Amino acid sequence: MSLTTDRFLSMLLYVLVGFYANQSVAKGTSDDSLQKQRIIALAPHIVESLYAIGAGQQIIGTTAHADYPKAAEDILRVGNYARLQIEKIIQLKPDVIIAWKTGNPADDLARLEKYQLKIIYSHPQTLEDVAKELIMLGKVTGRETAANIIAAEYMKKLQKIKHTYANKSKVSVFYELWSRPLRTVANQAWPQQQIELCGASNPFANAQDDYPSIGLEQVLVTLPQVIIQPGQHSADSPDGLNWPQWQHIPAVINNFIFHPNADKTHRMTTRMLDEVVILCEQIDTARQFYQTQS
Repeated sequence: MSLTTDRFLSMLLYVLVGFYANQSVAKGTSDDSLQKQRIIALAPHIVESLYAIGAGQQIIGTTAHADYPKAAEDILRVGNYARLQIEKIIQLKPDVIIAWKTGNPADDLARLEKYQLKIIYSHPQTLEDVAKELIMLGKVTGRETAANIIAAEYMKKLQKIKHTYANKSKVSVFYELWSRPLRTVANQAWPQQQIELCGASNPFANAQDDYPSIGLEQVLVTLPQVIIQPGQHSADSPDGLNWPQWQHIPAVINNFIFHPNADKTHRMTTRMLDEVVILCEQIDTARQFYQTQS
């Protein structure tokens, strides 16, 4: 008897929970000592997830833009996406550094490794990886129970969204990631996975890069039915494209230009799904409209 996708993912989650729990016991490290570790978290999504499992108070340093929850704004900054302050990090004497494998400067991470600091890497690549990262952080901080519960809730919500839109008719969506130069999403890009989750199609999905630069003319000829323009590039922003000037585009004619909160959708955290639910509902409204017109 074959397993359904739901059952398989549930079993995978439980296996991961058991593995990490056993690893903690095997190392003989008490939860109490782990919960007292001084942590430097080098990305906003890492900070947010640590707070979600109750480990926020352990963070002694982070990077720019780590602003959720509000308490995170008071954490000492030790760098940004372009550069880490190595000397400051060393002076803080962290017990563990949780770094973003693809989001922190590779040369700075290499320098930190030479100082023999304990570094654990966050490397979420799929929407499902948010749950895996929570479980990993629970192990690191001695908060496995809380992390496992939140991870299971996240997976349940993710599967519900998948089932809701799995068999829906496709809607053509253009995602304006950046406007100057114009850049969109493709392949395994984080927003591209969200587009697919909502049962929509992206005419640039098979581009060579995950975040390709494209010409405006390339977009105009695809006649997108929906345009996604994240909040910071909305119509009232000087950096955003003024789509209403192209009245031949279905998304413009029918006012299907949506502005999701990028602070949620672009971060690999459980809060991301709250905004994706809204985005999927908006895309579905467009889908239903076009179905009535066909």
